[in-house]
Amino acid sequence: MTTNVILAKDVMRKTITAAKKETIGRSLAEKLLTGNYSGMPVVNNNNEVIGIITEFDLIRAMDAGKSLEQVTAEDIMTKKPICVEEDTTIEKVIHIMAKEAIIRIPVVKDMVPVGIISRSDVLRCVYGVLRPEFVRISTEHGKMEVVAEFKQTQYKSEDIIHSES
Repeated sequence: MTTNVILAKDVMRKTITAAKKETIGRSLAEKLLTGNYSGMPVVNNNNEVIGIITEFDLIRAMDAGKSLEQVTAEDIMTKKPICVEEDTTIEKVIHIMAKEAIIRIPVVKDMVPVGIISRSDVLRCVYGVLRPEFVRISTEHGKMEVVAEFKQTQYKSEDIIHSES
């Protein structure tokens, strides 16, 4: 039995929000307080990922006595962010998240973000692969296709079934 590998591009959210490096702390806090984000990539003028900004970075800046009216994303972001390419396996993404204790990983092409994978995206993917909502079995060429559907994304895993006679 062979299995197609699940890649970052299969799991990533393709619509992301990134902060420009000159975005002030107050604007970052307002965006993060919407509840849609707990962090996001920071990009330079060429839209290349240069950092990650999180709620914790803002808290750390305030604890250091910095004004959110005066600091920028570039001032307080985590520099040298961990990113993955579109063809990175989900197993590698899981390993990076566990080893580095990170919540989200930007998916990049030439350091320009093309998506983002959060821990919840990984859990949705793994849960869907292990417990699919729908299973289609085709007798054509002994192929079984497992399809797991979630709210906005569809994940597929294909297995070739070899029958022994």
